[in-house]
Formats: sequence, C-alpha cells, structure tokens
Amino acid sequence: MPPAAGSRNVRCVHDPSPLSLCSLGWDAHWSDAFAECVGSRSDAFRAGRVARVDRGRCTVLTDEGPVRATLGGAMLDRMAADPTAAPCTGDWGGVRAWPDGPVTLEMLLPRRTSVVRADVGGTSSGQVLAANLEVVAVVVGLIPEPAIGRVERLVTLGWGSGATPVVILTKSDLVGDADQIAADVAAAAPGVQVLVCSTLTGEGMADVAALVGGNRTMGLLGSSGAGKSSLLNALVGSAVLPTREIRADGRGRHTTVRRELIPVPGGGVVIDTPGMRGIGLVDAGVAATFADVEELSTGCRFNDCSHTSEPGCAVLEAVDNGELAVRRLERWRKLQREMEWMASRSDARLRAERARVWKQRSRALRRHQSGDW
Repeated sequence: MPPAAGSRNVRCVHDPSPLSLCSLGWDAHWSDAFAECVGSRSDAFRAGRVARVDRGRCTVLTDEGPVRATLGGAMLDRMAADPTAAPCTGDWGGVRAWPDGPVTLEMLLPRRTSVVRADVGGTSSGQVLAANLEVVAVVVGLIPEPAIGRVERLVTLGWGSGATPVVILTKSDLVGDADQIAADVAAAAPGVQVLVCSTLTGEGMADVAALVGGNRTMGLLGSSGAGKSSLLNALVGSAVLPTREIRADGRGRHTTVRRELIPVPGGGVVIDTPGMRGIGLVDAGVAATFADVEELSTGCRFNDCSHTSEPGCAVLEAVDNGELAVRRLERWRKLQREMEWMASRSDARLRAERARVWKQRSRALRRHQSGDW
C-alpha cells in the first residue's frame, strides 16, 4: 500500500465530491516527513489526515477515502508516556490495513503547529485542541458585546500555537457599531487582523474565505454561541453542522460536541471546536499578545522590571501619560502570574516523574544485587 502523494482523490465525510490530499494541506514537507517516518516500510502504510477522534477511534482521510482506524500498539505506548502524543484533529499520520480487516493508525508526523491549552482538570499537562493549523481564528459574536479580556486570552492561545491568529467578529447585522467594536478589539490585539462579518448578509465572508486559500488549515476557537458553526456552514456552502439560537441571557448553547476537520470547496480545511468555557494557557504567546507592553518594557531602567513600583519603569510612565491603558497592564500582569504558576506546576510534575523513575531504578538495582530475579 504505497503512501499518498496528493495525486489521488479522497471522498469527504460530508461532501461526496472527490478531494485530493493536496486540497487538505498535503505538500512537499509532509511528503518528505512521511517518507522519513516509514522508511523501507512504505508499502505497509498509507498517509492520511485525522478528521475526527472519538471513542478511541479516528476518522482518517486517505487517498482511497475516509477510514475508521483504531490506535496501534506503538502509538498507545507513546500516549502512556505523553498524553499530548495522542492523535488530534488535524494530525497527519500513517494508517495500516491488516489482512484480517482492521485498520490502525500507527504513527503521527511531527506537528508543525498545535493549539494547546492547560488541562481542564487542573493538572500541569496540556490538552492539544487542534494540530497543523496555518490560521487560528478567534471567533467572537458582536452581540453580546465582546469581553476584551477573553479575546486577549484566545489570541494568546493562538500566538502560542505557532500559527497566525486572526479575530473574526460575527453577527455584524445585529449591531450598528461593529466598526467601533472592531477598533477596540484591534487595540487589544496588536498585529492581529480583525475581520467583521455576517453569515446572514454575507458581509466580510470573502475575507474570511480567503484565510483558507491555498489549501490552508484554519481552526475556529471561541465560546458557544459565537457563531463558529454558522461560519463554517457558510464557508462550506451547506449545513454540515447544526446551529442553535443563543439563550435569552445571551449565553451560547453547545452544538459542536467534538473537534472535526471539514474540507472547504476549492481547497483548504476548517477545524471546528466545541465552545470553550475555561482557557488555560500553556507556554502561550503572552509576549506577542501584549506586544505594546513588551516594547515599552525595553525602555525600563532594570532588565527584570516587574512594572509594579520600580523607578525608571517605562511601562508605568506610559500608564501615567495615557499611552497605555491601566486595565491592559492589569491583564498582562494576570496572564504573567498564571504562566508563572503553570510553569511551577510543570516543574513540580517533572521533578515527581524523575523521582519516580529513580525509585524504580533503585529497586531494580537492589533486586539485581540480591539476586532476586
């Protein structure tokens, strides 16, 4: 079974029309990475992209069509040592069809980018939300009015992924001051493109569609009710995902229950994700999100300035003269404290893991010395 090279067609789960692996993002980089991983075993594996993961199985899009695959033994071993090694929507990997019928996902290619948030259970490990994105779209509804702090956290998650974050403000047909809100959001996310759109009127949808041009992959992040599913349906041109009205109190209703990769007609894919209530940050791009604070800090007298009370602090001076909003500095401090706390938890976890390994080795050595084998 030769590896896919993007020249054959795959039929999407939602769309019966044929698609090439190239339209899903396959390129020379992935072809070389696949060849390196499989080596001389190329006849045994076929390349594919993970479209969905549920119940211990994956839907993988290959050049022969979508297949349902279980996880191979080697992959299960890697997952036991590192939970982030588990397959995730957007991963590229290799599947193997066995003579007696089963298909297994045996390997994942090294990820180019990945959206990782702190585990919702409060541990120091991370949860991979989506892999191999070129664009992370932070989707925010214009009604109710966006919470700037939440936008900053999602943008930080986007910068930390290694992909390019973009903010998409939806439901522009419901408000009269969309441009003003967009300006406020842009001020809170320096260097990030902010788009305003409406799936009802079509305003701004051409700009949104351009984000997946060139067979790129875009992931959608945001709260329930922000309009992610409606946005994806508009891009695809059909109702591939269900939508629901927001509640009377303005809060969204969950319609997306799993992360899923959806091909877009003409090339490119979109990964939809369930609405997120908690946004834990792991090694995220705080510096990129708060580029204005970071730039000001280069003028501080001390290199390790905490921007709280030090003399010669350029950041505090900018707050005093109105160049930097005090609330923005407060949000920067909050994220810095959170990142420091997560780093301390991670260090503690690593120390505990090293201690556990050394105890195992010590017990094994004592057993060997005593001849108890």
